[in-house]
Amino acid sequence: MSYLKTRLVEAGSNTGRSFRQALRALVSRNYRLFFMGQSISLIGLWIQRVALSWLVYRITLSPLSLGFVDFIGQIPVFFLTLFTGVWIDRWDLKNLLIVTQWLAVLQAFLLAGLTLTGTVTYWHIVVLSAFLGLVNAFDMPARQAFVIRLVDRKEDLGNAIALNSSLFNTARMIGPSIAGIAIAAVGEGICFLVNGFSFLGTIAALKAIRVTDSESRAKPRGGISGVLDGLEYAYNFPPIRALILLLSLLSLVGLPYLVMLPIFAREVLGGGPQTLGCLLASSGVGALGGAFFLALRKSPVGLGRVVAMATGFFGASLSVFSMSRFAALSIPLMSFVGFGMVLAISSCNTLLQALVDDHMRGRLMSLYVMSLIGIGPIGSLMAGASAKYIGAPWTLFIGGILCITAAYFFYRRLPALKALALPVLKEKGYR
Repeated sequence: MSYLKTRLVEAGSNTGRSFRQALRALVSRNYRLFFMGQSISLIGLWIQRVALSWLVYRITLSPLSLGFVDFIGQIPVFFLTLFTGVWIDRWDLKNLLIVTQWLAVLQAFLLAGLTLTGTVTYWHIVVLSAFLGLVNAFDMPARQAFVIRLVDRKEDLGNAIALNSSLFNTARMIGPSIAGIAIAAVGEGICFLVNGFSFLGTIAALKAIRVTDSESRAKPRGGISGVLDGLEYAYNFPPIRALILLLSLLSLVGLPYLVMLPIFAREVLGGGPQTLGCLLASSGVGALGGAFFLALRKSPVGLGRVVAMATGFFGASLSVFSMSRFAALSIPLMSFVGFGMVLAISSCNTLLQALVDDHMRGRLMSLYVMSLIGIGPIGSLMAGASAKYIGAPWTLFIGGILCITAAYFFYRRLPALKALALPVLKEKGYR
C-alpha cells in the first residue's frame, strides 16, 4: 500500500511539473497580459467566423459564394504582407496593433448593424470581409513579430507560440459551440456584436504592456528593395525556404476544409448550425492537444521531424473525414484533423522564429502569414469551385492525399535541412 501511495505521489508530482513546463511563458508579465487579452477576443473572433459562414450560406446556398467570401477576406494578406513586413520592421508594433484592433471593432459593429436591421446583403459581406482582410495584412505579421518581445527568456519562445496556438484552439472549441446555439436562438447579428466588444480585451492588454523599441536595431530599406531583401533572405536558406513552401501547400489544399464545413454540416451530414459548431469544436479539441504537445517541448531542435509527421497525419485524417457520412463518426474525426493541423503549423512557426535573424523578423513573419493565410483565399476559391463540380467530400479527400505527398517529400529532405539548421540553432543558444 505504501509503495502504491509513493507511486501516486510521484505521478502527481511529474504531472505538476509537466503542467508548469507547458505554461512557463506565462511567467513573463507582458506575455501574460497579451495572453489574457487574446483569451477574450479570440472567442469573439470564432463566434463571428461561424456566424458569417452560416449567414453567407443561408443567403446564397452556394459553395462558390462561400469560398469567394473567404477569398476576398484573405487575398489582401497575399498581396500586401510582403510590403507590410518591411513597414513592421520599422514601426512601433504595440501602437500598430492597437490601431488594427480598433479597426476590427469597427468592422464587427458595421456587420452587426446591417444584420440586426435586416438590410445585410451578400455584397455588404464581401466589402466588409475585404476591409478586415486589409486590417489583417498589418495585424497578423505584426502580432507574430511582437511575441518574441513579450517573453523574458528566448528559450520560452517556442512555449509562447504553442500557448498562442492552444489559446486560439481553445477559443475555436468554445466559440463555435456558443455560435451554434446563438445563431439558432438570436441570429447572426448578435454574434457579430459580441465579437466587436470582445476586441476591447486585447486593446486593454496592449495598453498595459510595457515594451521599449530597440533603437540600435537596423532599419530595413524601404519599398521594393526591402521586400526583395526579405525574399532573398528566405530563399537563400533552404530550411526556411522548405518550411515556407510546405506551409503554402498546406494552405492551398488542406486548410480550405474549414470553408467546406458548412457544406458538410448541412448537405453531407444533414444537420444545422449546431452540427457545424460541433465539428469546429471537435477540431478545436484536437488542436488544443497538438498545441499542448508542442508546449511541453523545451527546444525547437528536432521539430523538423514533428513537422513532417504532423503534416502526414493531418492529410490522412482529412481524407478519412471526407469519406464519413455520419455525424457520430465525423465529429470525433475532426479532432484528429485539428491535432495534425495545429501541430504542423505551430512547429513550422516555432522553427521559423528560432532560425530568423532579428532584423529580418518582420519580413519573415510576413512571408509566414502570406504562405499560411494569404494563399488560403486561392485555396478556398479552388475548393469552392471544386466542390461545385465534384462535391465537397472528393475535394477534401484529394487535398488530404496531396498533404501526405508533401509530408513525404519534406521528410526525404530532412537530413540535409537539419545539417544546415542545427548550427544556426546552436549559435542562437538552442540545444
